[in-house]
Amino acid sequence: MLDPEGSVEHQPASSFSKVLLIPLAMLLAIAALLLLAFSATRQKEPDFYTFKVVNIRGKLVSLEKYRGSVSLVVNVASECGYTDSHYKALQQLQKDLGPYHFNVLAFPCNQFGQQEPDTNKEIESFARKTYGASFPMFSKITVSGAGAIPAFKYLIDSTGEEPTWNFWKYLVDPNGKVVKAWDSTVSVEEIRPHVTELVRKIILKKKDEL
Repeated sequence: MLDPEGSVEHQPASSFSKVLLIPLAMLLAIAALLLLAFSATRQKEPDFYTFKVVNIRGKLVSLEKYRGSVSLVVNVASECGYTDSHYKALQQLQKDLGPYHFNVLAFPCNQFGQQEPDTNKEIESFARKTYGASFPMFSKITVSGAGAIPAFKYLIDSTGEEPTWNFWKYLVDPNGKVVKAWDSTVSVEEIRPHVTELVRKIILKKKDEL
């Protein structure tokens, strides 16, 4: 219809546009919420450094402190046939490459042959005094089977390799992803090149960022 000035009224069209805008705004809001939820899910995807563990002195600590560096995670024992050779080589590796870009992370375990029977205090004293171990050590744990701590379950799930004896070794990159696993029969010297290569990449990256 015409208004007093002879022009056509546009109110119905304007109202129709408003009606369309409401569901459109709702759809955009829902899309934004879904995007946020997806982003949050991706951010929460676990890696080795997202876990918390108890150190050898009984304090709960976050493995997040090791993010950005390479870690060699090892289930250690004090009375195993592999003890002497591994502790000596692990400490040498720590001395050569750590602690700014690399750390051995030692988890005592009494699961295999009952070869880690002592208390945490005795285990730490043995490692420090006998081998001069300067790398981080954690509370005695279970590393395989139903009782394995979440951090080790992550290592196992990531590699498909579950410890069957003492001194299994898992190499973790600076982002917390597991690179490779080796059993007790593989010496530390054999895996040193793999560790060194990851550490070298960290150093080169830092140089490029300067």
